[in-house]
Amino acid sequence: MGIALAEDDVATQGPVRRALDLLYLGAGYAAGGFLVAIFAIMMVMSVGRQFALNIPAGDDFASWCMAAMAFLGLAHTFKRGEMIRVGLLLERLHGRTKQIAEVVALGIAAAFILYFTRHAVQMTYDSWRFNDVAQGVVALPLWIPQLGFAGGLVILSIALIDEMVNVIGGNRPSYEKGSPDETPEEFVERISQGGGG
Repeated sequence: MGIALAEDDVATQGPVRRALDLLYLGAGYAAGGFLVAIFAIMMVMSVGRQFALNIPAGDDFASWCMAAMAFLGLAHTFKRGEMIRVGLLLERLHGRTKQIAEVVALGIAAAFILYFTRHAVQMTYDSWRFNDVAQGVVALPLWIPQLGFAGGLVILSIALIDEMVNVIGGNRPSYEKGSPDETPEEFVERISQGGGG
């Protein structure tokens, strides 16, 4: 249902907003695809033992899929408000003060993620440039599995900058759920009565 709602939201917005939301949604779908791949690899490896069937470097492929899944899912998770955030201070602020605090928090987060993104992209580029290959049974070029890691960080960087621009423009952060004036007690009460999270 959440994906259907996201697709409806995308259809009613401008081209840049639509492209960004589709990027986050596509990364979320890719993360889901890697999760299914992990399941398939692990099941084939588990059941295959009974029939002397083995996937060469199956553990390597599962771990590469796990890294891609974790990093590609970050932007979608962040934009949907499902990422764990410590908002003890922000929850107590209101109005312009809260907006400024949100922008500062998003700016700090974007700076850290951009720092990590730069090094992840550099590492992936260096792996391609020096033709690094995996040391396991399958000599796969390392830049291929590293694309999921670096790509996920690039998309998360875009999402953080997108959100910061959104909040600077005076809009409510897309990751906030419930009404803007809802207290934590009201949130707990709404959830306990079956209201949406």
